Amino acid sequence: MGRDAIHLVWLKRDLRLSDHLPIWEASRSGATVVMYVFEPKLWAMPEMDRVHFDFIAQSLEDLSEKLRAIGGRLAIRVGELPDVFAELTSKFDIAGLYSHEETGNQFTYDRDRTVARWARHLGVTWKQYPQNGVVRPLKSRNGWAEIWHKRMTAPITPTPASMVIPGDFDWGRIPQGSDLGLLSKQSQDLQRGGQSQAVQTLQSFLTLRGVNYRKGMSSPVTAPDDCSRLSPYLAWGCLSMKSTYQELLAREEELREAPVGSIDSRWLGSLKSFSSRLAWHCHFMQKLEDEPTLEFENISRVYDGLRENEFNQERFEAWQSGNTGYPMIDACMRALAQTRWINFRMRAMLMSFASNHLWLHWRPTAVHLAKCFLDFEPGIHFSQCQMQSGTTGINTIRIYSPAKQVIDQDPTGEFIRRYVPELARVPNEYLPEPHRMPMHVQSQVGCVVGRDYPFPIVEHRTAYRMAQERIFAIRQTETAIDESKRVYQKHGSRKKRDPMPKLKSKTKSDLKQLFLFDDFKESD
Repeated sequence: MGRDAIHLVWLKRDLRLSDHLPIWEASRSGATVVMYVFEPKLWAMPEMDRVHFDFIAQSLEDLSEKLRAIGGRLAIRVGELPDVFAELTSKFDIAGLYSHEETGNQFTYDRDRTVARWARHLGVTWKQYPQNGVVRPLKSRNGWAEIWHKRMTAPITPTPASMVIPGDFDWGRIPQGSDLGLLSKQSQDLQRGGQSQAVQTLQSFLTLRGVNYRKGMSSPVTAPDDCSRLSPYLAWGCLSMKSTYQELLAREEELREAPVGSIDSRWLGSLKSFSSRLAWHCHFMQKLEDEPTLEFENISRVYDGLRENEFNQERFEAWQSGNTGYPMIDACMRALAQTRWINFRMRAMLMSFASNHLWLHWRPTAVHLAKCFLDFEPGIHFSQCQMQSGTTGINTIRIYSPAKQVIDQDPTGEFIRRYVPELARVPNEYLPEPHRMPMHVQSQVGCVVGRDYPFPIVEHRTAYRMAQERIFAIRQTETAIDESKRVYQKHGSRKKRDPMPKLKSKTKSDLKQLFLFDDFKESD
């Protein structure tokens, strides 16, 4: 008697039942096993954190309920791949392996190649399906936007109404975080994982919260409500990018057909901005897909050695803990530690400050932020960290003034006082730079700088001018200009024709082409 055959669906960053082509195709082919594998080596990576584990576990619990409702089951294993799959072959024939493509870190890239070799050796057909706008392989960035749009407007994959599962199968259980060497569960009130939560979050954004998105997304005061908050659900695949985009289009159509004057005029502008960010999401993921080494190496190699040999551990630890003496930086880092989310503008500011003010190499700071971000998406994360650090060679270098960001984004100090309580009584006029308070004011408000709150770890103007000079010294060279053309051909958005002007002299006009200074005019 022959052995039972199974169609094995391997879950990665696609923890949902709806719009899931691997599950749909497998369920139509025979007995189906939908499996998630907790890989100890992956969880030992420095960028992985207990909060990621908890979110995934919640997402798997939600998926398990949905599978049971159609007669299916969720299989769980703890182990390395392809060893886990090989163990299944001792009892079952694997009629097919189904998964979505994944743009992950170097570990997942290498693991996928190992699984591919194993599948070829055993004669197992492995079908991989794209689930977003990332194109594999991509020969040229030309035409990428058209491919993205075609994918996003393709029909939604049906959800299976029923599923056949094999008999006498060990379905396993979701492990404890401690089984993988992770710290004990943290008590923060974080976003919960799962397709059900993702759908609720999407609907609340499209029908209620998103009206002020365009204006409210920049400030850490308004962003927690006005931003979509979909990033963790897209990162871990609780929602598909395609279904999200099509829900957005449907909502835009509904608003356009509404009677004149019956809707808030901000809606269409906000949804247009959100739509562009969905394409942006995949645009950045494509960079890592095309060049996996950018997780570790400068995209433009002319910047090798720029910061590597000057890493200051004391500055790094002050930045990590939110004790730099810059209230907006410190509030954001402490908020991130508690909520595991911060809006994009503040993320850019944190990374730019670490790289340009503190002159820290982007790799250690990127790893720390990856652990903090519940929505850690490797493709977006590492290329963005390089972009904010000025090592891409093709992007404008943004150097933010932390003091000006207080005035622009938190003028009443609501956000800062919530997360940096030692500044609770500091008057608004001194909140951008507490060290400028007269001593009698410091005593009155109970915040003596140097005792209750640190002096600035670096002097703003001195730090950013040093960064400007050192980056410009490289960027104006012929070698850097030639390298920028190569980088642009591989990674650049086709919205801009000439990413790197050929500069010959270090004039003020030249600097404006390369740097965006968010400067703060001191009052004294």
